[in-house]
Amino acid sequence: MDAGFYDDNLLRQTALNLFNGWGYNFYRLENQLRADDQLVRNKAGWLLGLARSSVENAESGYRREFFGTPTRAKPFPDPPIVAAAQALERLAGGIGRVGGRLQAQPVPENDRMTQRYRQEAGTLKALISCDERLVGQCSLLHAKLDTRGGVWIIEHLSEFEEVLSAIEQTLRRREAVLLERGE
Repeated sequence: MDAGFYDDNLLRQTALNLFNGWGYNFYRLENQLRADDQLVRNKAGWLLGLARSSVENAESGYRREFFGTPTRAKPFPDPPIVAAAQALERLAGGIGRVGGRLQAQPVPENDRMTQRYRQEAGTLKALISCDERLVGQCSLLHAKLDTRGGVWIIEHLSEFEEVLSAIEQTLRRREAVLLERGE
């Protein structure tokens, strides 16, 4: 038997060389932080999906309640009712766009050039505050919209537009963290 086959130091060095050659070392803090960042963004996206679903359900209920069956005397619903339903539709679309932008957010790459010019762990730690804020905002949006009716949402539409604007601002701040660390 070859003694090198059981040499712990040699085995460890071989494994580390393979991991580094494959571009991955699961014991590095950066890999855990990258995975956590992706998990957090997925959860925030899930919350946005729930919020969008709540608005879509409210819109459906609003249309059922206020759009009557067309008659000869009144073939079309009143314009204010149509405008309100369209506002709900735009809100759901806005939530969907923010969710898409969230899912498209980059994370620092795990390559040698990135590691050479950027401290990846520091960048990922700086993203934590953005991600905490993001999840909090998405959770509050979902909580405010959950089980609400179309009329209530329409009455508070400006608040939800402000919330979406705040979430977009958090996403821009997150992008800025990545850009600043890359310089």
